[in-house]
Amino acid sequence: MILKFKESDATELKKSLSQLDDALKSVCGFLNYKGGVVYFGVGDDGEVIGLQVSDKTLRKISQQVHSRIKPEFTPEIKEVKEKGKSIIQVKVPEGSNKPYFLNGIAYRKVGSEKRIIPPDELKRIILEQKKTRWDEEVCKGATLKDIDDEKVKWFLRKAKFERRLDIDPTISVKDALKRLELIRNNKLTNAAVLLFGKNPQRFFLQSEVRCARFKGTKPVKPFIDMKVFSGNIIDQVDKSLSFVLEHISMKVYLTGKPEREEKYEYPADAIREAIINAVCHRDYETSTNIQIRIFDDRIEVWSCGSLPEPLTLEDLRKKHRSILRNPLIGKCFFLMKFIEQWGTGTNDMIDMCLDWDIPEPLFEYVTCDFVITFRKSKLTEEYLEKLGLNERQKKAVEYLLKHKKITNREYRQLNSNITDRTVLNDLNELISKDIVIAKGERKFRYYILR
Repeated sequence: MILKFKESDATELKKSLSQLDDALKSVCGFLNYKGGVVYFGVGDDGEVIGLQVSDKTLRKISQQVHSRIKPEFTPEIKEVKEKGKSIIQVKVPEGSNKPYFLNGIAYRKVGSEKRIIPPDELKRIILEQKKTRWDEEVCKGATLKDIDDEKVKWFLRKAKFERRLDIDPTISVKDALKRLELIRNNKLTNAAVLLFGKNPQRFFLQSEVRCARFKGTKPVKPFIDMKVFSGNIIDQVDKSLSFVLEHISMKVYLTGKPEREEKYEYPADAIREAIINAVCHRDYETSTNIQIRIFDDRIEVWSCGSLPEPLTLEDLRKKHRSILRNPLIGKCFFLMKFIEQWGTGTNDMIDMCLDWDIPEPLFEYVTCDFVITFRKSKLTEEYLEKLGLNERQKKAVEYLLKHKKITNREYRQLNSNITDRTVLNDLNELISKDIVIAKGERKFRYYILR
């Protein structure tokens, strides 16, 4: 996809690295507002000029960011290709520790301008940030002996690879946690224990994920299988996803192409995204656990508590900013590339489900908890065989998957030597079996998949 470049309050364009000083003002401004992207190798008019890119170049940008912008944060810096030329993309999330300062001066991006934040507004931002989030609070009774040193070192290697985190994996665990802002007043935060604790449930019984495979479509016993995953919240993500994949089938699907496709009933990446969101954004002050419920016809991922304010259910289906209930956990999940902090997670889930030819996920509140529900596609060969569809009707379903709609005339062209009466009977049967619905009147009538 070719990008269209235009400067805005979320985009900054720079011809070359000689403009790095000015670009850092935009980076600082993005942190103090809603995030944004800086491109090097693109002119003010949006023309892609390109530049020479090496690991040394990317390290230079990273080092300048870390040494000159405080408090520290880690942007995503990478080379991208546009129109056959190399440019550098620097993605900056909205800061979770505002205000941010470049060489002691706080900036905000307004349109294409970088403005110094006036004292009154700085005071307001600082007062807002004084409110301590739960994951930033000190975990009473926890010491460095409660931390899994190997997990911390694994995280540092992972973050260095994924986001070019400038922390040496060989430094002491205490220094690493300090650099990650996971130590407060020389004591471990709740986030540090959840992310890297040997046994976080010693301090937070509620920090578990309960997974169950139910028989049928209702949450009643007996379970086909049930597991409770404790330990650190990083491992909980992978263990929970593995449980789901063990309990959903691989099916042969019609794809609208000559070949059939064997794949999971649900997109694994969408389910993983939902699990990560539940673990990262849940309300850890509630006494309940995250739940993953697998039924014959759906998967439900239950997070604890409502969405962070001011997000609404309606916001999740359109463009929205990333709002972190647990900023320290969110920061570490970002560094591992578990999340992007751009507010695109729910939009990505919708797109993945539609690309998978299953309904888009449901977002809803159930007894004050936020629930994401993934529903099955009906269009497996097994399902169509059970319905007793004839070969003409199966051919029409394949056509619909590829072309999205079909008319009586097109149905007749797919199946030679059939009468108008047969066409009408076949299509009416597809309607009665909830495969298609009719649209339009008489000669303008056409059919689409339900």
